[in-house]
Amino acid sequence: MSPRRRERRVIAAAGAAALVAVGLNLAFSAVAAHRRRKRRELPGFTSQVNLSAADIKRLADRTITKSKETYDAVAAVPLDKVSFSNVIAPLAELDAQQFPLVQACVLPRMVSPSDDVRRASAEAEKRLDSHFLQCRQREDVYRVVKAFTQKGERIGLEATRFVQCLVREFERNGAKLTQSKKTEMEKLKSHIDDLSLKYIQSLNDSTKFLLLSEEGLAGMPLEFLKELENTNGKRKVLLTSYHVTPILEHCKVGSTRKLIAVAYGQKGGKENIAILEKMVQLRHRLARLLGYPNYADYAIEPRMPRTSRKVLEFLEEMSEQLNDLANRELSILKDLKMKEQGDAQFGVEDLLYYMKRAEELKVDLDIGEIKQYFPVDLVISGMLKMFQDLFALRFEEVKDTETWHDTVRLFSVWDASSSDLLGYFFLDIFSREGKYAHTCVMALQNGCLCSNGTRKVPVAVLLSQCPKEFDGNSTLLRFPEVVRIFHEFSHVVHHISNRATFSRFSGLQLEGDFAEIPSLLLENWCYESISLKMMSGFHQDITKSITSEACQSLKRRRDMFAGLKLKQEILLCLVDQIIHTSENVDIDDLMKDLHPKLS
Repeated sequence: MSPRRRERRVIAAAGAAALVAVGLNLAFSAVAAHRRRKRRELPGFTSQVNLSAADIKRLADRTITKSKETYDAVAAVPLDKVSFSNVIAPLAELDAQQFPLVQACVLPRMVSPSDDVRRASAEAEKRLDSHFLQCRQREDVYRVVKAFTQKGERIGLEATRFVQCLVREFERNGAKLTQSKKTEMEKLKSHIDDLSLKYIQSLNDSTKFLLLSEEGLAGMPLEFLKELENTNGKRKVLLTSYHVTPILEHCKVGSTRKLIAVAYGQKGGKENIAILEKMVQLRHRLARLLGYPNYADYAIEPRMPRTSRKVLEFLEEMSEQLNDLANRELSILKDLKMKEQGDAQFGVEDLLYYMKRAEELKVDLDIGEIKQYFPVDLVISGMLKMFQDLFALRFEEVKDTETWHDTVRLFSVWDASSSDLLGYFFLDIFSREGKYAHTCVMALQNGCLCSNGTRKVPVAVLLSQCPKEFDGNSTLLRFPEVVRIFHEFSHVVHHISNRATFSRFSGLQLEGDFAEIPSLLLENWCYESISLKMMSGFHQDITKSITSEACQSLKRRRDMFAGLKLKQEILLCLVDQIIHTSENVDIDDLMKDLHPKLS
């Protein structure tokens, strides 16, 4: 080979090597950039997402270790040396620091695409729950906290309430019981948990079904019938709400509706009634062991009413006030049945059907057609704009940061007036395999002040199960799904808008009944023309928003038969209260007594 040719080969090889080196450098740079992106820190946000199975186990281990160290340190404080700084402040700081760590372990169970990660998350949640229960049962820590309450040290109102909640949680978990009574409590709880699981599994049994002819399903939409399995010329109807509710609403055949209503009402059979009656007895024993008159008082104590007596008084007063309205509404339904069927007999199987018939006759609204005006992207963008306008907020999407799935979006929330950072929220809207199957909100981090003077900002995630786009067609939401997402996002805004000092009182951590109030109030915007037009647009031409007439029809439809609907809710609440203020109960006798009075 000539020197010149060898030189050309060396140059070519060097050039190729240089290209490879450049390519590798670019690749390494991209990987490094990706890692930097994943490690990007957000101000005030210490929660972690997208952990591996091993990460979850390590984080749970560290969280448990740190928690035990703090509780041990508090327990070691001499009773004559207790103070806010050495007893209450360490427990409050632990609460602030460990909450986002716990949520980082728990979240993957609901959202991770990985089976291994979901299993690790579920296992970590069990371990953490067990550990925190043990912490709240520690008599040595409880004794020190009680000693602080008796010292009379002056502290602020929020700190006072934090101490009250601490004492209550210790006492509700049996911290002041003797060891023998603690053992009895654990046995009772274990027995109750076993029975509860058995009861729920029986109700959730999706294998129970009825075979019905197409004639017996007259009035059902064609798309519903197509979904039913054909067995020997008959349609297989599962005794699940997914099949039962549409039939009770649309099936023209009264005998079919009655058959379905009775079969659905008897799911679990006499065995489940016996289980429920046994659970009532055990729950009553548990409540008495912990010093409560009954289980209802035990369950209601952490909520706003505080006592079962107030709840019963409220329910009875509401029921009395609704009597005239509910009776008028029931007369409308009975008259409609008489007109269409010539039959004045009105059973529980007729209620939903004739409510739906009356709505169809009085409200000019095609729910299927309305769906065409709610593409999911337009609903979300309109909803975000509305909340920004309503509460003087500014939402900014955070790009190039770590999430657990490429469809998840992260937003920062700012005060539009002061430009202060208020918090963050994730939107995980679309369905995927392994994901939690319902629409809900979960707090990832609580807003609170830390001992070093810094503030953790609230962080929340909104989970939903909207189908993804198919063949370029935007996902369309049914109107109830629009309301549900709006309701849950109201929880997000409530959580992020708080200014609590203690993590324990951050938005979603407040009393469960109170935490629902902001969302219940705000979801009324889903029935106002101004907000509906902001969240809607015909999917083939989004410049065409929903009509004012349709908005008014949606509102009228919501308000129809409000008395009967509330009476049904009151019936369920009364059953719950009555059985849990009793030591023993006969469920059959109770329902026979209550149902004619209230339904």
